[in-house]
Amino acid sequence: MTSHPHTPLLDTIRNPADLRQLKEGDLPQLSEELRQEMIDAVSLTGGHLGAGLGVVELTVALHYVFNTPDDRLIWDVGHQCYPHKILTERRDRIRTLRQGGGLSGFTKRAESAYDPFGAAHSSTSISAGLGMAVGRDLKEGNNNVIAVIGDGAMSAGMAYEAMNNAGHLGSRLIVILNDNDMSIAPPVGAMSAYLAKLVSGPTYQSFRDAAKHIAKNLPKPLQEKAARAEEYARGFWTGGTLFEELGFYYVGPVDGHNLEHLLPILKNVRDTHHGPVLIHAVTQKGKGYPPAEGAKDKYHGVAKFDVVTGKQAKPKANAPSYTNVFATSLIKEAERDDKIVAITAAMPDGTGLNLFEEVYPTRTFDVGIAEQHAVTFAAGLATEGFKPFVAIYSTFLQRAYDQVVHDVAIQGLPVRFPIDRAGLVGADGPTHAGSFDTAFLSCLPGFVVMAAADEVELRHMVATAAAYDEGPISFRYPRGEGVGLDLPERGSVLEIGRGLIRREGTKVALLSFGARMAECLMAADELDAAGLSTTVADARFAKPLDVDLLQRLAREHEVLVTVEEGASGGFGGHVLTTLAELGLLDNGLKVRTLALPDRYQDQDKPDVMYQDAGLTCDGILKQVFQALGTQSLGSFKHA
Repeated sequence: MTSHPHTPLLDTIRNPADLRQLKEGDLPQLSEELRQEMIDAVSLTGGHLGAGLGVVELTVALHYVFNTPDDRLIWDVGHQCYPHKILTERRDRIRTLRQGGGLSGFTKRAESAYDPFGAAHSSTSISAGLGMAVGRDLKEGNNNVIAVIGDGAMSAGMAYEAMNNAGHLGSRLIVILNDNDMSIAPPVGAMSAYLAKLVSGPTYQSFRDAAKHIAKNLPKPLQEKAARAEEYARGFWTGGTLFEELGFYYVGPVDGHNLEHLLPILKNVRDTHHGPVLIHAVTQKGKGYPPAEGAKDKYHGVAKFDVVTGKQAKPKANAPSYTNVFATSLIKEAERDDKIVAITAAMPDGTGLNLFEEVYPTRTFDVGIAEQHAVTFAAGLATEGFKPFVAIYSTFLQRAYDQVVHDVAIQGLPVRFPIDRAGLVGADGPTHAGSFDTAFLSCLPGFVVMAAADEVELRHMVATAAAYDEGPISFRYPRGEGVGLDLPERGSVLEIGRGLIRREGTKVALLSFGARMAECLMAADELDAAGLSTTVADARFAKPLDVDLLQRLAREHEVLVTVEEGASGGFGGHVLTTLAELGLLDNGLKVRTLALPDRYQDQDKPDVMYQDAGLTCDGILKQVFQALGTQSLGSFKHA
């Protein structure tokens, strides 16, 4: 392919087939243009910048060497996929990234044939890739399967489970370890690149296979010595002993930004290898953009920013974020109780536990991307009399459900679960929405399940969880800032299973669980103005339910509407079951349950998503109207 000397190479590339028409010598220029395009796009949309900047050359090399989409390319966790999207027929939409109706911030099967697997939670790529490789073998195909996984994602046990199985099955699978934290390999240079090229090629492989064949015919003691010598030699020069033990052929480390190193290694692996192979590529997160390179977090996740200065646009905060309120509240409780410890699964900043760690470094534990381990680790701490707070986003707590059930709930251990990002989260879309925790926790015997209506309630719930030693307890709270209430110096311990009446009425009762309280109060204002006297109650607890409060609301009102920012089958489901058991559905009570819709909502601004879900003032009013058999407030006015 040739281009006008003044035409950027990137303008000539619509898809990887176009890319493969370029000369190898053009690829560094294309990489730089791709990097600048990504920086410009994310400056307008916000998103995950640093990870994508670190894999620009790797992305170009992979699409150049492999025949995508026939060759399957899986990005794990998906934070790295923006350059991939630009090269795969989506450049014209890249400035819609993470916007309503636009491109997802992660790989998504429904979006493109070049996204063979959706990856927004980490550490899944090797398992999925192995499934694709075995499927190919069963169909007697010959395409390649490549999984790119970050070194942080390798901390999850699932990655090792998959590698162990891959080593056992022996299917042809290529795993690229994107090591951008310098946590595994030393700096790589010409010698390691030469060795990586050597061991990925057919000559070394043939020699190694021949040596192994000879060794098999030696007496057993000599076999063991030969194996040890081979392992020591390769481990000394190139590392990778662990991966070899799992059955992978290890190649690397290699400079992931040097196309002269990457291209021949990828070609060697493509053309000569017949089993699972791991290529260890060392990259720099934020590569090529000085503000990202110099930032502590390498611009992992950014708001809109000025390309020249790197300065991010920050929304004006009118109130502290819920995350900040949780962290400061936990610090206050820990001042009085040295048994309180905090656990995070690779999200210290996102959960606010970085603030706790500054004050109590020896009582803070970041276990990496390992939610299953985090929960059982906390259970072990609880058996020794400590009070572990396992702060995990709702969407990631799903990964540890068996441990929550088996290791915590069945044993009745007092593990505390602060659940951040409850409800809809906006730009990250359905993969990160906190939809299901109320439903999957409140069905567990002996579990106390709370939700904060506002930042004051959150402070109270931290204090309540710290004081509660009878079993597991959780409290959920949304992303973003609170409603602007003045916070007490320290939270008060709530009575377990006791709700709160916020305002009294006689005809309509709105029973809220969680942060939709402000919308309920707005709806009550509208209803009261129309002559429909409305009670608003804060349930506080989905389990145990406040049965006395529920009976009072059911007996004294014509309409009862429950409101929650979670999936159906959660709080509202428990209310309906309890009302039925008490016989309170037999007296003409009109009950409606408002929850998230029974579908996955694509990314958009949170207020738009909540409007779509019907969890706003308008949605609440609509439920009341339907229950009363009317369409608007007009028929009640002047009544």
